Amino acid sequence: MGVGPCAILPKLGTVERVLIAAALFLAAVAVAAVLARRRPNPPTQDHVSVPRQLDRDDFARPEAPWLVVVFTSETCASCVRATERARLLESPDVAYEEISWQEGKQMHERYRVQDVPLILLADREGVVQRSFVGAPSFADLTGAVAEAREPGSTANPDLGLPHEALEVHAEPEEQER
Repeated sequence: MGVGPCAILPKLGTVERVLIAAALFLAAVAVAAVLARRRPNPPTQDHVSVPRQLDRDDFARPEAPWLVVVFTSETCASCVRATERARLLESPDVAYEEISWQEGKQMHERYRVQDVPLILLADREGVVQRSFVGAPSFADLTGAVAEAREPGSTANPDLGLPHEALEVHAEPEEQER
């Protein structure tokens, strides 16, 4: 003859049942609190402050129709790749200048540059037409310059445009997503 659970455990009264239920509830709250603390941080936001206007007199060759500026830091590994590629854009029509944090801190502060490398392409009036944060491929960089100089000249007219501009130029069905 088997022994049932009622024979092993004495019958519990109402007070004992309430105490057990309260203990289980508190244990569940404690486990939930521990699990809530273990959640990863939310993803970082992709907003980077990019100057919209430059004073061309702050940079080399203000008379050139176009200016490529690369804001860098000597401690930044990807800045080396960015400057190697951007430097190749220099021509009679395109002025080039690198502004490192260590040597040009006042320029970084003036234009509120906080992320490097930051590549800016500005027109004759100093309006920033294209920008890249990070080290873009040389093809993307030259495509962005070509598109800024002659709109519609490349297969990808959005290269180097800020996110706000992409939203303005997006097709209506893409804006609804």
